[in-house]
Amino acid sequence: MNKKREGVGDHMRMLDDIKAGDRFAGGPLEVTEADIREFAGRFDPQPFHLDPDAARETVFAGLAASGWHTAALTMRMIVDGEGRFSGGFVGLGVEELAWPKPVRPGDTLRTESEVLEVRPSETRPGRGTVRMRTLTHNQKDEVVQRFTAVLLVPRRVEAD
Repeated sequence: MNKKREGVGDHMRMLDDIKAGDRFAGGPLEVTEADIREFAGRFDPQPFHLDPDAARETVFAGLAASGWHTAALTMRMIVDGEGRFSGGFVGLGVEELAWPKPVRPGDTLRTESEVLEVRPSETRPGRGTVRMRTLTHNQKDEVVQRFTAVLLVPRRVEAD
């Protein structure tokens, strides 16, 4: 795993610190064949994730990481990245999730997240939501995953 870069991500952002247009980076993180096969063996045991020979005969034409593995790696890069939110990344839902290109053994991934919307709660003054789009890129700068999530983030305002 990546070592945390000193001074990056140390500040835990409250909703009051976040605005639309804010951007945060994460990664890099290298994906190995062993990583792909281990994840698939536990969570998505399909031939194109487990067996390089069998994978050549599929739509992927070679070993490919599970999309759920890519999502888990993306989450790790977000959590370790520049944009840390107070209370963690508490997801309320995902509006979009797509895997336009497969992740392959030897790929090096990175994330770019952009805040699309910040909305204080009208009924709970101590919290609000953030809509954030995250793109995961490989070393060729190809997007291998994109998703938009709605996150619950605390405010500095005391709840009643």
